[in-house]
Amino acid sequence: MRTINVLLLCVGFVASAAADVKLPAVFSDGAVLQRESQAAIWGTARPGEKVTVTGSWNNQAVVATTADTGRWSMRLATTSAAGPHTLRIDGDNHIVLKDILLGEVWIASGQSNMEMTVAGAPGRLGGVINVDQELEKSADPQLQLFTVKRAISATPRTECEGAWAAATPETVGAFSATAYFFARELRRAMPDVPVGVISASWGGTVCESWTSRATIDTMVDFKSALEALDGVAATQPVITNPNGPTVLFNGMISPIVPFTMRGAIWYQGESNIGRAAQYQKLFPAMISDWRARWGQGEFPFYYVQIAPFGYRNDRGGAAELREAQLVSAKTPNTGMAITMDIGDTADIHPRNKQEVGRRLALWAQANTYGHKGVECSGPLYESMTVDGSEIRLKFAHGAGLRTRDGKPTTHCWVAGEDRRFVPAQSRIENDTLILQSVDVRKSVAARHAWGAADETNLVNGADLPASSFRTDDWPAASVSFVIDPQR
Repeated sequence: MRTINVLLLCVGFVASAAADVKLPAVFSDGAVLQRESQAAIWGTARPGEKVTVTGSWNNQAVVATTADTGRWSMRLATTSAAGPHTLRIDGDNHIVLKDILLGEVWIASGQSNMEMTVAGAPGRLGGVINVDQELEKSADPQLQLFTVKRAISATPRTECEGAWAAATPETVGAFSATAYFFARELRRAMPDVPVGVISASWGGTVCESWTSRATIDTMVDFKSALEALDGVAATQPVITNPNGPTVLFNGMISPIVPFTMRGAIWYQGESNIGRAAQYQKLFPAMISDWRARWGQGEFPFYYVQIAPFGYRNDRGGAAELREAQLVSAKTPNTGMAITMDIGDTADIHPRNKQEVGRRLALWAQANTYGHKGVECSGPLYESMTVDGSEIRLKFAHGAGLRTRDGKPTTHCWVAGEDRRFVPAQSRIENDTLILQSVDVRKSVAARHAWGAADETNLVNGADLPASSFRTDDWPAASVSFVIDPQR
């Protein structure tokens, strides 16, 4: 008889546990919900169970019924009241989340230059410049950070590992440096508004890994890679290659969709060097893909152009990848932070992430939040005119065009119809750059900072650097460069 009672007790416990309302990790104490929005809230519970969610900022309850799949979701109106607040979830059990803030939420993703933490990785050199001073002054209870734990999956996951943590000297060191400094700049620009950042990054990874199956399936370039992934998934319980198409979207992005946010920041591209033509299509497709998954329209998407670095045996691939990123800026509601002056030609992970974060934040301030008088970009090549041997180049964001050091513009080239590029002399007039060479009688094309490790000194009045660019579209095999031994 006692055995039967114990068995019934165990059965009752299992049934009760199965009925419990559960929330994904992104909903926890300290979470930041997007202010003035219809914030997505979701979780799991017993099929048919009524789940009620109430935010203390307005005490308005919203009720959802759990589907047969065991999943429920709803939209909860948020206000501009920063908090802290509580979020109550009532079903067969009760959950109360504390220290909930209403503010600005951003997703941060990419490869190692986004994953690189403020303090650097254990056991290796790294960390940002002035790391000790940065950590010492990092405490900010209204800046909340969430890191998605690395995960690979052949199919979309609904859960990730991670936890919200307020910015403190103890937590900031292990967080994405680019994402942290971006968020810190937003806090400085909007001191009364909390900021939350969800970071999902993995070093050495390719763009297609972060793109969903629905989009990758439309791109013939990845057909064989998808077939290989399906084959591995069918025979192995664990996928171990983070560079398979879709696997990081499935493992690290899918679990946070559709967490309501303001926009996304992105730092990736180095691993796609050598496939610039493909990236020119893939990267905008990934942006559109994320926008479709989130269902928030064309939300802001700001990204970092890869910095100068001395890639081994580079034959124009790095410059062409930067060009693909430049072209991608034509995608609506995007912006590119240029880093042609803050890289490290000997280290693919430059340490000045403070300035990277600041430049991303300039885009958000100018375009997303409408702050007046904020220049968000360095000079971007717009058009050219030719007068004999001279080429006059015009730039968007070119007001106050100058060189930072007062010297002639570096890494400038001109070519004639023979497609033979030679070093150019330069001068700046009325916010235009004029290039010429005594070795080219009739110039037809110009390039600037086209070498993988070329660092520019051309800036605008806001001291933001120019992107590398070319005025031609000639294949690499059809051009030559004449190196001046005195340069």
